[in-house]
Amino acid sequence: MSKNNALAQARDEGLDLVLIAQNAKPPVAKITDFKKFLYQEEKKLKEAKKGAKKSDVKDIKLSLFMSDHDKERFINKTKEFLKDGHQVRLNLTLRGREIVKRAMALAFMSDYITKLEDVNISKEPRVEGRVVRAVVSRKK
Repeated sequence: MSKNNALAQARDEGLDLVLIAQNAKPPVAKITDFKKFLYQEEKKLKEAKKGAKKSDVKDIKLSLFMSDHDKERFINKTKEFLKDGHQVRLNLTLRGREIVKRAMALAFMSDYITKLEDVNISKEPRVEGRVVRAVVSRKK
């Protein structure tokens, strides 16, 4: 149907001529109410967003000289985050004179990760300034 005929038919019916696929050969248009069309497109986008899984990265702040009880508590919290499907960023901040104990900090982080059991290490522990960082996620 030609463009002029389609516009005339849409005008007769009191509706709009909406271009659906501009790049198609020939271009595809539809006679419909434009506001209704926009509403349906918005609904489709919302449904698509619902289906997509949002992956959050949770932060855990650690200290080099924390007590064993605190360490266990943080390990349990990390396991909860992993069980919920989140990635976990482990941050061990070196304060004051702790900066010279980088090897000790890396050993602490490695020990922490081994106690988590069954995790993928997305980002290996490494020193970034005064912070030792690692990112872990759940094994699939």
